Amino acid sequence: MTTNLFTPVTLGALQLKNRIVMAPLTRCRASGSIPNELMEKYYRLRAGAGLIIAEGTSPSANGLGYARQPGLFSAEQVQGWKKVTDAVHQAEGRIFVQLMHTGRVSHAANMQEGTKILAPSALAAPGEMWTDSSGLQPYPVPDEMTEAQIIDTIAEYVLAAKNAIEAGFDGVELHAANGYLIDQFLNTATNTRHDAWGGCIENRIRFAVEIARATALAIGAQHIGMRISPYGVFNGTAADEQMDEMYKLLIAELNDIGLVYIHIVDHSSMGAPQVSPVLKAALRSAFKGRYILSGGYDLLRANSDLEAGRGDMIAFGRPFISNPDLVEKLRSGSPLTEPDYTTFYTPGEKGYTDY
Repeated sequence: MTTNLFTPVTLGALQLKNRIVMAPLTRCRASGSIPNELMEKYYRLRAGAGLIIAEGTSPSANGLGYARQPGLFSAEQVQGWKKVTDAVHQAEGRIFVQLMHTGRVSHAANMQEGTKILAPSALAAPGEMWTDSSGLQPYPVPDEMTEAQIIDTIAEYVLAAKNAIEAGFDGVELHAANGYLIDQFLNTATNTRHDAWGGCIENRIRFAVEIARATALAIGAQHIGMRISPYGVFNGTAADEQMDEMYKLLIAELNDIGLVYIHIVDHSSMGAPQVSPVLKAALRSAFKGRYILSGGYDLLRANSDLEAGRGDMIAFGRPFISNPDLVEKLRSGSPLTEPDYTTFYTPGEKGYTDY
C-alpha cells in the first residue's frame, strides 16, 4: 500500500488520522505565561493535523526566556492548557506539548522575580532578545549550573511532564534542539564543562538522557518524543567532528528508554547548514520509534520521502500559521495563504486567529 501524508499511523497507543504534524511554533500569546482563550481557539482550528505539537512551554520559572512564553509548572497553567487540550480532543485531534527550557537564551526582563538564567557554561548567547519592557536587549552571561541545579532542573522536567498529562496532553516532546537548554549541553560551542556533564560525548548527552529517562519513568516512554537539530547553528550552536557519533549514541540511549518518536530539525530550506543525509539515514535506521521529518516540506516532497521510507511523519511549521485548514488544502491542492511575518510573536489575535 502506498504511504502518503493522509495514511493513518500509530504513535505508541495512539491512532493518528494522518501523518501531518503541526510543528511546535513559538507564538508568544500567553500573557502572564498562562494559556488563554485565544490559544484555545488557535489550536482547535488546527486539529485536522494527525498530531499537534504545542509551542515551546517552560518546565520551570527559570526556563521562561521569551516574553509571553507559556509554562507548565503552576496550577493556573495546567488549567489553562486543559482548556486547549479539551478543545483539540473535541475536534478529534491529538496534541503533545513541547517542553522547552530556554537556558541562556533569555533575559531578566522576561522572567519572574527570584529566577536565574542558567546554562551549562557561563557563555552569553550571540545577538539580542526582545523584551516587552525595554525592546531589544543583548543576551546576558548566564550562571553556570551547579550539580544541584542540574538535578533540580531534571526534576522540574519530571513535574512538567506529569502536569502535561494532568492538563490532558497526549504526550510531551522534549526540546533538545535549536540551542535551548538540553541542546546547550549537547553542543561543544555552548558546553565547555570538565565534569560529568561536559567534555566527552557520553557526558554531553547525559543531561538529555537523564531527562528522557526520568520523564519516561513518570509518565511512560510511549508518551515522550524528543526533538533534535544535528548541524544546527541557531542560538550560537555549531557542528563539531564528533557530532555524528554523539547523535548515534544519543539515539541508542533513547532506544533503551523506549521513546515513541524523534523529531529531526532541518532548517536548510531557510539558509541553515544542511543536516548530513548520511546521519539522517543512520538515525532513521537505528531508531526503533517513529521518525518525524521537518524542514520546508511541500506535498510532493513529503509524499516522496514517506513513500521512500525516509520518515514516518512530516512536520509543517509556518504553513500552519496562516492556514489553519492546512490539511484540507494539502488534500485538495488549494493554494496556501502567505503568513504575515510581522505578527509571528506579537500579542493579540492579529496574525494568530484571524486567518
